[in-house]
Amino acid sequence: MKRFHISLLHLAVLAVALSSCSKTSVNPTQDGNWIIVGDFGGTARTEAVSFVIGDKAYVGTGIDNRNTRYNDLWSFDPAGTTWFQVATNASSAGRSSAVAFAVGGKGYVGTGYDGYNYFSDFWQYDPVANTWKSVAPLGDVNNGPQPRLNAVGFGLDKYGFGYVGTGNNGLDPLNDFWKYDPVADKWTQISTYPGGKREQAVAFTYNDKGYLVTGLGTGGTALNDFFVFDPSKPDTSQWTALRHISNYSPDSYDDGYISIVRYNAVGFVMTGTTSDGGGDRAYITTGSAGPTTWAYNFSTDLWNQKTSYERASRSGAVGFSVENRGFVGLGTSGSSAFANFDEWKPDQAYNQQD
Repeated sequence: MKRFHISLLHLAVLAVALSSCSKTSVNPTQDGNWIIVGDFGGTARTEAVSFVIGDKAYVGTGIDNRNTRYNDLWSFDPAGTTWFQVATNASSAGRSSAVAFAVGGKGYVGTGYDGYNYFSDFWQYDPVANTWKSVAPLGDVNNGPQPRLNAVGFGLDKYGFGYVGTGNNGLDPLNDFWKYDPVADKWTQISTYPGGKREQAVAFTYNDKGYLVTGLGTGGTALNDFFVFDPSKPDTSQWTALRHISNYSPDSYDDGYISIVRYNAVGFVMTGTTSDGGGDRAYITTGSAGPTTWAYNFSTDLWNQKTSYERASRSGAVGFSVENRGFVGLGTSGSSAFANFDEWKPDQAYNQQD
């Protein structure tokens, strides 16, 4: 694997020197370490989905180098960094660019694209029974089915609901959002995402809230807004704007925000970190901005740059945290789909031998 350790050191030394005389210098700190954990258990692919239930992560669907789309599912055990194939969703079409979330101990996978059709169907995976069943498709009786690809989704167990929104229906990017009630097996449209219409955004959860950032907007513009979703608030005020992820304000805190904006990236959350002053962080990496990795501090609403993802630049990867460990893998660069996975160690010093 090609490395750029010497170049990073030179850049870091130069940036440290410049930072003492310029407020607009990029934060030079390159800390945190990526550890190789081996390859995915299935075929190399991109545009797959992932979700986490308990102490296991699950990865499935996606498209490979031969344009074959999958309906399989694999379980990842972080204790041994091992993969096990679980039940294939034999009744579902193979698809890419779908969306997934977990709530109430079940995984949900739906929407996406098979090369011809945009889907609105949804499927529930039960890890105890290792079975799939069809559930209500995205949409309702008033609006009809809502097919799309490149949406985001997240589950909030405190409220018992899953949430899916944004994406592209084959005509335009979207900013609608929907709530899924697994008890009633019903979707309800909720407040529209107040940022720009988008696809290929990143969503993650923290403290019973959903966060949505990055994405590709109308006209092919990478977007810089950032919002948090709190279902405990009234319907009209559930979305709250956070600071933009580019050099947007007249203040100096965002002068170094030169490579956070991106699309088709991954994000995940880790709690109790000790670096950068300690605390809980979200991380985004890969995608259209290359391998740069950024950490979001929930307590300050600020970002700082970390060690870049060390494998080949890629889009369409998957990222997740399980047992408070962060992992990134799969994706594509040009016509090459990847199978490798790496673990993110935010509090370790960079080590090119890992």
